[in-house]
Amino acid sequence: MASSLNRAQIIGNMTRDPELRQTGSGQSVTSFGVATNRVWKDASGAKQEEVEFHNVVAWGRVAEICAQYLRKGSKVYIEGRLRTRDWEGQDGQKRRTTEIITENMVMLGRPSPGGSSSSDIPFSPASVSSSPAASSPVTASDGIDDIKLEDIPF
Repeated sequence: MASSLNRAQIIGNMTRDPELRQTGSGQSVTSFGVATNRVWKDASGAKQEEVEFHNVVAWGRVAEICAQYLRKGSKVYIEGRLRTRDWEGQDGQKRRTTEIITENMVMLGRPSPGGSSSSDIPFSPASVSSSPAASSPVTASDGIDDIKLEDIPF
């Protein structure tokens, strides 16, 4: 039996504010963009930079959290799967897009509910997942007192 893997992991900056919508059945869906950078030196030693733009889609509770806390410029980790969609535009032209369907999201900067931000609020990265077991955001400090040095496997 052949198996396959469809995983995408990116860390980047939001290129636009999330757009929250509801499907006809009431399911929340949010779409937004994330830019990732790659920096290297070419053969002559000159610094080169390449930017890649990713379309990201989140569903359900993850979609609601993304819409509430993420804003243009926010640094974010996205983990999910790739999906390519085809459709016909209003002009009759066939269109195609590839997007990351979010299964896990980690906010890497300060949250900004409603677009506000405050630099004096302490912040730990928060993670949300689309898995049924993860029903609320988990901060990096949750359960930290339960971890013992001898329990760490490396």
